[in-house]
Amino acid sequence: MKTETDFKTRNAKPKWLKASIPSGENYFKIKKELERKNLSTICRSAKCPNISECWNNHHATFLIMGDTCSRACSFCSVKKGSPRPLHPEEADRILEMVEIMRTKYVVITSVTRDDLEDGGSAHFAAVIKKIKSSGRDLKLEVLIPDFKGNKEHLDRVFAAGADVLNHNLETVKSLYEKVNRKPQNYYVSLSVLKAAKEKQPVTKSGIMVGLGETKADLDELFHDLRENGVGLLTIGQYLQPTAENLPVAKFYSPGEFEELKKTALSFGFAAVEAGPFVRSSYNAGRMYRQGLGKGG
Repeated sequence: MKTETDFKTRNAKPKWLKASIPSGENYFKIKKELERKNLSTICRSAKCPNISECWNNHHATFLIMGDTCSRACSFCSVKKGSPRPLHPEEADRILEMVEIMRTKYVVITSVTRDDLEDGGSAHFAAVIKKIKSSGRDLKLEVLIPDFKGNKEHLDRVFAAGADVLNHNLETVKSLYEKVNRKPQNYYVSLSVLKAAKEKQPVTKSGIMVGLGETKADLDELFHDLRENGVGLLTIGQYLQPTAENLPVAKFYSPGEFEELKKTALSFGFAAVEAGPFVRSSYNAGRMYRQGLGKGG
């Protein structure tokens, strides 16, 4: 469902909004090893502006269940289409990469796999269990799809034992149709987060701004997340990945992001990261420690 004159437009970025060109010894080492192990990351698939900073600091967000999503959200640059079969050895390859990166905080996400009967929940749970039972001193954060709100599939993932359960609301309720999501999916996502909080000590969500939301929209979203037990929140600027994606409606200034952070914290979140280049796993380890100390 395309609108907005079928996109094909790009609004000019402010001069201060510039990401660094990927470089650095660790960046190229990690890039080479990921390719050698045939591992995908959301860092590359979603064109994350923090890729150089994170990889040079020994952090990457692994993308499991392939690199092709079965949905077609109009804000996202992840490949869409018919996904490939699952690879049972994914967890082993991630553990090898974790050893190379010398990281103690691991973040895993996935594409959405509506093509699979269980949405890939059994595979996701198996990856979590293998990493948590590896004997390494690791904390694990998972950013999961909604599994269509299926309780059995969600409980399978919750029971696997991740330390942080993240599920992104992405945008405000009034804009779900604009980003090619069914309006009811907003409530499905809230139910996922509520169910997660009953099983997990720390829950987290993330949103983008710059798609046309209002202050009232954001206040409603902050309220809804807190009502459903979410303790950690990331807020970042939507950046149009390609001309095929939705154009940016507004670029927020650093000062406006500071105000958004203050507002969100006033609703009772334990920790909030907000900024033009903030993404779901930005400073994830630090946010986890903050959330744990304040009840998540």
